[in-house]
Amino acid sequence: MMNNSAHVLPRDKGAAPLDFVIAVMAFLAALALGASLIADRAAAGWQSGLAAKLTVQVLPPETGDANAGLQAQIQAALDVLNATPGIAHAELISDTDTQALVEPWIGKNNLVSEIPLPRLIDATIVPGEEVDVAALTQKLKQAAPSALVDDHSRWIGRLGALAGAVRYSAYAILLLIAGATAAAVSFATRAGLSAHHEMVELLHQMGALPSFIARTVEWHYFISALMAALAGTLVAAVLFLGASGLESFGVEAVPFLPPLSLKWTEIPWLLAVPAATAAIAWATARISVLSVVKAIY
Repeated sequence: MMNNSAHVLPRDKGAAPLDFVIAVMAFLAALALGASLIADRAAAGWQSGLAAKLTVQVLPPETGDANAGLQAQIQAALDVLNATPGIAHAELISDTDTQALVEPWIGKNNLVSEIPLPRLIDATIVPGEEVDVAALTQKLKQAAPSALVDDHSRWIGRLGALAGAVRYSAYAILLLIAGATAAAVSFATRAGLSAHHEMVELLHQMGALPSFIARTVEWHYFISALMAALAGTLVAAVLFLGASGLESFGVEAVPFLPPLSLKWTEIPWLLAVPAATAAIAWATARISVLSVVKAIY
């Protein structure tokens, strides 16, 4: 009965614009969902990497033999770090790697080598161990007065807040798109019933229940919304997958930003967009039809 009732009312000539609107909304929803997945993955990677590290900066002395004093403090800091329980390994970052860290801001030129940059020591924490950062800071201050300890807690907190902001922004966008989709389907449903008022009245006079009339409309919008949303989601998926190959076309990645692409294992999450869109269209069409028909009869 469901399949037969779905063809009682003819397809509206103005359905194509609605399908296009739904496809565009699904495309935007997939972009928002993909951005949320990228932000979560990047934040998790950054946090896991920073949580197992400590960075010690050794500033060049302002008085005396700067080079000799700097080398002495670097060695003293390395000795303290390697003797600290919970630290697996401490290694001095080379001048080349240090200069590469600041190149995104000041570029590649002779100015980089002339700036008295602090020397950086990268310390790796034993997995599952905790380091008393306050006690370590005191020991380093005694051994190397110019040393500064960064346990990355501030950056970890900021990354978590950033990922949360992106996630909740994506959820807000998805809710807005869901509301817009429901409004568009409701308007189209009511307009279709108005255009086929005589046929709806004839069905009612023949004894058709409001639920039967609703089925003549709801599954049409369900299939149409599903197909349109799948098309929009497919375009978004292609964009996310293609973003990983932009470097081959000479487009350089933005420093310190995660790759704006999804992994193959993350693409199935985008299928939630057409599924949710079709469900919204089906429910909206049914509620709209029942409300209109019951109001008339």
